[in-house]
Amino acid sequence: MKIRSILIVALSGIGDALMFSPALRLLRESLPDARIDMLCMYKGAEELYSRNPDISHVLYWDFLHFPIRRTLKFLIGLRGQYDVTISVYPQNRWQYNIICFLLGSPIRLGHKYNHYAWRSLYFLNNRTIQERDELHNVEENLELVKLLNVHLTKKTPPLQVHLTPQDYRNAIIWLETHNLPPNGFFIGFHAGSAELKNHSKRRWAPEKYASLGKRLIEHYNATILLFGGPDELELNRNINNAMNGMAYIVQTPFMTTAALMKQCALFVCNDTGLMHVAAGLQLPIVTIFAYTNPMYVYPWKTQYLMVRHPLECSPCFYYSPRPARCRWKEDQYRCITHIDVDEVWEAVTHMISQIRK
Repeated sequence: MKIRSILIVALSGIGDALMFSPALRLLRESLPDARIDMLCMYKGAEELYSRNPDISHVLYWDFLHFPIRRTLKFLIGLRGQYDVTISVYPQNRWQYNIICFLLGSPIRLGHKYNHYAWRSLYFLNNRTIQERDELHNVEENLELVKLLNVHLTKKTPPLQVHLTPQDYRNAIIWLETHNLPPNGFFIGFHAGSAELKNHSKRRWAPEKYASLGKRLIEHYNATILLFGGPDELELNRNINNAMNGMAYIVQTPFMTTAALMKQCALFVCNDTGLMHVAAGLQLPIVTIFAYTNPMYVYPWKTQYLMVRHPLECSPCFYYSPRPARCRWKEDQYRCITHIDVDEVWEAVTHMISQIRK
Protein backbone atom coordinates (compact mmCIF):
# COMPACT_ATOMS: atom_id res chain seq x y z
CA MET A 1 0.00 0.00 0.00
CA LYS A 2 1.11 3.57 -0.57
CA ILE A 3 1.88 5.17 2.77
CA ARG A 4 0.35 8.63 3.08
CA SER A 5 0.17 9.09 6.85
CA ILE A 6 2.22 7.87 9.82
CA LEU A 7 1.75 8.40 13.55
CA ILE A 8 4.85 7.96 15.70
CA VAL A 9 3.76 7.03 19.23
CA ALA A 10 6.50 8.32 21.57
CA LEU A 11 5.16 8.14 25.11
CA SER A 12 8.00 6.77 27.24
CA GLY A 13 10.07 9.91 27.90
CA ILE A 14 12.08 12.77 26.42
CA GLY A 15 15.30 10.83 25.91
CA ASP A 16 13.53 7.85 24.34
CA ALA A 17 11.55 10.13 22.04
CA LEU A 18 14.71 11.94 20.98
CA MET A 19 16.48 8.68 20.15
CA PHE A 20 13.88 8.10 17.43
CA SER A 21 14.98 11.25 15.59
CA PRO A 22 17.70 9.61 13.40
CA ALA A 23 15.15 7.05 12.19
CA LEU A 24 12.68 9.89 11.62
CA ARG A 25 15.25 11.76 9.49
CA LEU A 26 15.63 8.72 7.21
CA LEU A 27 11.89 8.08 7.22
CA ARG A 28 11.24 11.62 6.01
CA GLU A 29 13.87 11.28 3.28
CA SER A 30 12.16 8.09 2.05
CA LEU A 31 8.62 9.50 2.28
CA PRO A 32 8.98 13.24 1.60
CA ASP A 33 5.27 13.76 0.86
CA ALA A 34 3.81 11.71 3.71
CA ARG A 35 2.09 13.22 6.72
CA ILE A 36 4.24 12.21 9.70
CA ASP A 37 2.75 13.15 13.07
CA MET A 38 3.96 12.37 16.58
CA LEU A 39 1.98 11.59 19.72
CA CYS A 40 3.73 12.56 23.00
CA MET A 41 2.73 12.67 26.65
CA TYR A 42 5.66 14.72 27.99
CA LYS A 43 5.78 18.45 27.30
CA GLY A 44 9.53 18.40 26.75
CA ALA A 45 9.15 15.86 23.95
CA GLU A 46 6.36 17.96 22.44
CA GLU A 47 8.57 21.07 22.46
CA LEU A 48 11.53 19.19 20.93
CA TYR A 49 9.50 17.79 18.05
CA SER A 50 7.41 20.90 17.42
CA ARG A 51 10.67 22.40 16.09
CA ASN A 52 11.65 19.36 14.06
CA PRO A 53 11.09 19.95 10.31
CA ASP A 54 10.65 16.20 9.71
CA ILE A 55 7.39 16.21 11.72
CA SER A 56 4.13 17.45 10.24
CA HIS A 57 2.28 17.92 13.54
CA VAL A 58 2.81 17.06 17.21
CA LEU A 59 -0.10 15.77 19.28
CA TYR A 60 0.16 16.05 23.06
CA TRP A 61 -1.92 14.03 25.49
CA ASP A 62 -1.29 13.52 29.21
CA PHE A 63 -2.19 9.85 29.48
CA LEU A 64 -0.99 9.74 33.09
CA HIS A 65 -3.37 12.37 34.42
CA PHE A 66 -6.31 12.87 32.03
CA PRO A 67 -9.50 10.89 32.85
CA ILE A 68 -9.77 7.53 31.08
CA ARG A 69 -13.10 8.42 29.46
CA ARG A 70 -11.64 11.60 28.00
CA THR A 71 -8.58 9.67 26.80
CA LEU A 72 -10.70 7.04 25.05
CA LYS A 73 -12.65 9.79 23.28
CA PHE A 74 -9.35 11.33 22.16
CA LEU A 75 -8.07 8.00 20.77
CA ILE A 76 -11.34 7.20 19.02
CA GLY A 77 -11.13 10.60 17.37
CA LEU A 78 -7.77 9.59 15.88
CA ARG A 79 -8.90 6.13 14.85
CA GLY A 80 -8.46 5.38 11.16
CA GLN A 81 -6.54 8.58 10.38
CA TYR A 82 -3.15 6.90 9.86
CA ASP A 83 -1.86 4.20 7.54
CA VAL A 84 0.94 3.33 9.96
CA THR A 85 1.62 3.63 13.68
CA ILE A 86 5.14 3.21 15.02
CA SER A 87 5.70 2.39 18.67
CA VAL A 88 9.01 4.06 19.52
CA TYR A 89 11.60 1.85 21.21
CA PRO A 90 11.54 1.19 24.16
CA GLN A 91 7.80 1.02 24.90
CA ASN A 92 7.16 -2.37 26.43
CA ARG A 93 4.15 -1.72 28.63
CA TRP A 94 0.83 -3.20 27.59
CA GLN A 95 -0.83 0.21 27.78
CA TYR A 96 1.31 1.53 24.90
CA ASN A 97 0.41 -1.37 22.64
CA ILE A 98 -3.30 -1.05 23.44
CA ILE A 99 -3.11 2.62 22.45
CA CYS A 100 -1.57 1.69 19.08
CA PHE A 101 -4.20 -1.03 18.61
CA LEU A 102 -7.08 1.34 19.37
CA LEU A 103 -5.82 3.78 16.73
CA GLY A 104 -6.74 1.13 14.16
CA SER A 105 -3.95 1.66 11.63
CA PRO A 106 -3.58 -1.15 9.03
CA ILE A 107 0.17 -1.30 9.76
CA ARG A 108 1.36 -1.21 13.37
CA LEU A 109 5.11 -1.43 14.01
CA GLY A 110 6.63 -2.45 17.33
CA HIS A 111 9.12 -4.66 19.14
CA LYS A 112 8.91 -8.08 20.68
CA TYR A 113 10.87 -7.59 23.88
CA ASN A 114 13.20 -10.14 25.41
CA HIS A 115 11.52 -9.89 28.81
CA TYR A 116 7.79 -10.08 29.61
CA ALA A 117 6.92 -9.96 25.91
CA TRP A 118 3.48 -11.54 26.25
CA ARG A 119 2.63 -9.38 29.23
CA SER A 120 3.32 -6.33 27.07
CA LEU A 121 0.73 -7.52 24.48
CA TYR A 122 3.32 -6.99 21.73
CA PHE A 123 1.20 -9.09 19.34
CA LEU A 124 -1.29 -6.19 19.06
CA ASN A 125 1.26 -4.77 16.62
CA ASN A 126 1.11 -6.67 13.32
CA ARG A 127 4.70 -6.03 12.20
CA THR A 128 7.28 -6.66 14.87
CA ILE A 129 11.00 -7.24 15.27
CA GLN A 130 12.84 -8.98 18.07
CA GLU A 131 14.70 -6.81 20.57
CA ARG A 132 18.50 -7.24 20.44
CA ASP A 133 20.56 -6.48 23.53
CA GLU A 134 23.66 -5.50 21.56
CA LEU A 135 21.94 -2.59 19.80
CA HIS A 136 21.67 1.04 20.86
CA ASN A 137 18.13 2.43 21.17
CA VAL A 138 18.76 4.49 18.02
CA GLU A 139 19.67 1.32 16.12
CA GLU A 140 16.56 -0.47 17.40
CA ASN A 141 14.44 2.33 15.94
CA LEU A 142 16.35 2.17 12.66
CA GLU A 143 15.65 -1.55 12.44
CA LEU A 144 11.98 -0.83 13.11
CA VAL A 145 11.51 1.61 10.23
CA LYS A 146 13.24 -0.82 7.88
CA LEU A 147 9.93 -2.70 8.00
CA LEU A 148 8.61 0.16 5.82
CA ASN A 149 11.44 -0.37 3.30
CA VAL A 150 13.22 2.76 4.51
CA HIS A 151 16.71 2.89 3.08
CA LEU A 152 19.36 3.09 5.80
CA THR A 153 22.42 5.06 4.78
CA LYS A 154 25.87 3.95 5.88
CA LYS A 155 26.19 7.12 7.95
CA THR A 156 23.43 7.22 10.55
CA PRO A 157 22.27 10.76 11.45
CA PRO A 158 22.93 12.24 14.90
CA LEU A 159 20.11 13.03 17.30
CA GLN A 160 18.09 15.96 16.02
CA VAL A 161 17.67 18.96 18.34
CA HIS A 162 16.53 22.09 16.52
CA LEU A 163 16.79 25.46 18.27
CA THR A 164 15.08 28.58 17.00
CA PRO A 165 16.55 32.11 17.03
CA GLN A 166 14.09 32.90 19.82
CA ASP A 167 15.43 29.99 21.89
CA TYR A 168 18.93 31.46 21.59
CA ARG A 169 17.66 34.94 22.46
CA ASN A 170 15.90 33.59 25.55
CA ALA A 171 19.15 31.94 26.65
CA ILE A 172 21.10 35.18 26.23
CA ILE A 173 18.44 37.09 28.19
CA TRP A 174 18.76 34.53 31.02
CA LEU A 175 22.55 34.94 31.07
CA GLU A 176 22.27 38.72 31.09
CA THR A 177 19.71 38.59 33.92
CA HIS A 178 22.26 36.63 35.98
CA ASN A 179 25.15 38.93 34.95
CA LEU A 180 26.91 36.11 33.12
CA PRO A 181 28.90 36.76 29.92
CA PRO A 182 27.74 34.75 26.87
CA ASN A 183 31.34 33.64 26.24
CA GLY A 184 31.96 32.32 29.77
CA PHE A 185 33.43 28.89 30.52
CA PHE A 186 30.17 27.14 31.40
CA ILE A 187 29.95 23.55 32.59
CA GLY A 188 26.49 22.05 32.89
CA PHE A 189 25.47 19.52 35.56
CA HIS A 190 22.37 17.37 35.55
CA ALA A 191 22.30 15.55 38.87
CA GLY A 192 18.72 14.32 38.56
CA SER A 193 17.01 11.53 36.68
CA ALA A 194 13.60 10.07 36.07
CA GLU A 195 11.93 8.65 39.17
CA LEU A 196 9.63 6.12 37.48
CA LYS A 197 10.69 2.48 37.92
CA ASN A 198 12.89 3.45 40.88
CA HIS A 199 15.35 5.27 38.61
CA SER A 200 16.24 7.83 41.26
CA LYS A 201 18.73 5.12 42.31
CA ARG A 202 20.83 5.86 39.22
CA ARG A 203 21.74 9.31 40.55
CA TRP A 204 25.30 10.09 41.61
CA ALA A 205 25.28 11.67 45.07
CA PRO A 206 24.49 15.42 45.17
CA GLU A 207 27.34 16.09 47.63
CA LYS A 208 29.74 14.57 45.08
CA TYR A 209 28.41 16.87 42.36
CA ALA A 210 28.96 19.77 44.76
CA SER A 211 32.53 18.70 45.45
CA LEU A 212 33.23 18.33 41.73
CA GLY A 213 31.72 21.76 41.04
CA LYS A 214 33.90 23.47 43.65
CA ARG A 215 37.02 21.89 42.13
CA LEU A 216 36.06 23.08 38.66
CA ILE A 217 35.56 26.63 39.91
CA GLU A 218 38.87 26.57 41.78
CA HIS A 219 41.00 25.02 38.99
CA TYR A 220 39.32 26.36 35.84
CA ASN A 221 37.33 29.38 37.00
CA ALA A 222 34.32 27.57 35.53
CA THR A 223 30.72 28.69 35.91
CA ILE A 224 28.54 25.77 36.98
CA LEU A 225 24.97 25.65 35.65
CA LEU A 226 22.64 23.23 37.43
CA PHE A 227 19.98 21.89 35.07
CA GLY A 228 16.80 20.01 35.88
CA GLY A 229 13.04 20.06 35.86
CA PRO A 230 10.73 21.54 38.52
CA ASP A 231 10.80 18.27 40.47
CA GLU A 232 14.61 18.54 40.68
CA LEU A 233 14.68 22.11 42.00
CA GLU A 234 15.18 21.04 45.62
CA LEU A 235 18.00 18.70 44.55
CA ASN A 236 19.76 21.55 42.74
CA ARG A 237 19.25 23.88 45.69
CA ASN A 238 20.94 21.35 47.95
CA ILE A 239 23.89 21.09 45.57
CA ASN A 240 24.18 24.87 45.31
CA ASN A 241 24.02 25.24 49.09
CA ALA A 242 26.85 22.71 49.41
CA MET A 243 28.78 24.86 46.88
CA ASN A 244 28.22 27.95 49.03
CA GLY A 245 25.90 29.42 46.40
CA MET A 246 28.59 29.52 43.70
CA ALA A 247 26.49 27.69 41.05
CA TYR A 248 23.49 28.91 39.05
CA ILE A 249 20.22 26.97 38.95
CA VAL A 250 18.51 26.87 35.57
CA GLN A 251 14.71 26.74 35.77
CA THR A 252 13.42 27.77 32.36
CA PRO A 253 11.07 26.44 29.64
CA PHE A 254 12.48 23.31 28.09
CA MET A 255 13.84 24.73 24.84
CA THR A 256 15.41 27.69 26.65
CA THR A 257 17.09 25.06 28.84
CA ALA A 258 18.38 23.36 25.69
CA ALA A 259 19.68 26.68 24.34
CA LEU A 260 21.48 27.33 27.65
CA MET A 261 22.97 23.83 27.50
CA LYS A 262 24.31 24.76 24.06
CA GLN A 263 26.37 27.49 25.77
CA CYS A 264 28.22 24.88 27.85
CA ALA A 265 31.73 23.69 27.00
CA LEU A 266 31.03 20.40 28.79
CA PHE A 267 28.03 18.58 30.23
CA VAL A 268 28.33 16.28 33.29
CA CYS A 269 25.34 14.10 34.02
CA ASN A 270 23.80 10.85 35.06
CA ASP A 271 22.14 8.52 32.55
CA THR A 272 19.19 10.81 31.82
CA GLY A 273 17.07 12.37 29.09
CA LEU A 274 19.12 15.58 29.29
CA MET A 275 22.20 13.50 28.48
CA HIS A 276 20.57 12.69 25.14
CA VAL A 277 19.62 16.33 24.60
CA ALA A 278 23.29 17.20 25.21
CA ALA A 279 24.27 14.56 22.64
CA GLY A 280 21.81 16.07 20.16
CA LEU A 281 23.45 19.45 20.76
CA GLN A 282 26.84 17.82 20.03
CA LEU A 283 28.21 18.75 23.47
CA PRO A 284 31.18 16.91 24.99
CA ILE A 285 29.77 14.76 27.79
CA VAL A 286 31.04 13.05 30.93
CA THR A 287 28.31 10.66 32.01
CA ILE A 288 28.10 8.66 35.24
CA PHE A 289 26.38 5.31 34.77
CA ALA A 290 24.82 2.97 37.31
CA TYR A 291 23.03 -0.28 36.46
CA THR A 292 21.82 0.45 32.91
CA ASN A 293 23.24 -1.42 29.94
CA PRO A 294 25.48 1.25 28.34
CA MET A 295 25.05 -0.37 24.93
CA TYR A 296 21.42 0.79 24.95
CA VAL A 297 21.89 4.45 25.72
CA TYR A 298 25.45 5.74 25.49
CA PRO A 299 25.58 9.34 24.13
CA TRP A 300 24.95 9.00 20.41
CA LYS A 301 27.43 10.50 17.94
CA THR A 302 29.10 12.99 20.23
CA GLN A 303 32.37 13.09 22.16
CA TYR A 304 31.93 11.49 25.58
CA LEU A 305 33.57 9.68 28.46
CA MET A 306 31.65 7.25 30.64
CA VAL A 307 32.46 6.69 34.31
CA ARG A 308 31.12 3.30 35.30
CA HIS A 309 31.91 0.38 37.60
CA PRO A 310 31.29 -2.81 35.54
CA LEU A 311 30.43 -5.09 38.46
CA GLU A 312 29.76 -8.79 38.01
CA CYS A 313 26.05 -8.11 38.57
CA SER A 314 25.67 -5.24 36.13
CA PRO A 315 24.03 -4.24 33.95
CA CYS A 316 21.01 -5.56 35.81
CA PHE A 317 18.29 -3.33 34.36
CA TYR A 318 16.56 -4.33 31.14
CA TYR A 319 13.48 -2.99 29.38
CA SER A 320 10.40 -4.39 31.05
CA PRO A 321 7.64 -3.18 33.36
CA ARG A 322 9.86 -4.28 36.28
CA PRO A 323 11.37 -1.41 38.28
CA ALA A 324 15.08 -1.22 39.00
CA ARG A 325 16.11 -3.12 42.11
CA CYS A 326 19.42 -4.22 43.55
CA ARG A 327 20.19 -7.87 44.27
CA TRP A 328 22.30 -7.01 47.32
CA LYS A 329 20.74 -6.65 50.74
CA GLU A 330 23.66 -4.61 52.02
CA ASP A 331 25.61 -1.87 50.24
CA GLN A 332 22.88 -1.52 47.64
CA TYR A 333 23.48 0.17 44.27
CA ARG A 334 27.24 0.03 44.83
CA CYS A 335 27.60 0.41 41.04
CA ILE A 336 26.88 4.14 41.50
CA THR A 337 27.53 4.79 45.21
CA HIS A 338 31.16 3.57 44.98
CA ILE A 339 32.08 5.97 42.16
CA ASP A 340 34.14 8.65 43.87
CA VAL A 341 34.79 12.27 42.97
CA ASP A 342 38.38 11.61 41.89
CA GLU A 343 37.22 9.21 39.16
CA VAL A 344 34.83 11.74 37.67
CA TRP A 345 37.36 14.55 38.11
CA GLU A 346 39.89 12.55 36.08
CA ALA A 347 37.37 12.09 33.26
CA VAL A 348 36.33 15.76 33.35
CA THR A 349 39.90 17.10 33.30
CA HIS A 350 40.79 14.77 30.43
CA MET A 351 37.77 15.97 28.47
CA ILE A 352 38.65 19.62 29.13
CA SER A 353 42.16 18.98 27.85
CA GLN A 354 40.68 17.51 24.67
CA ILE A 355 38.33 20.47 24.24
CA ARG A 356 41.17 22.98 24.61
CA LYS A 357 43.51 21.34 22.08
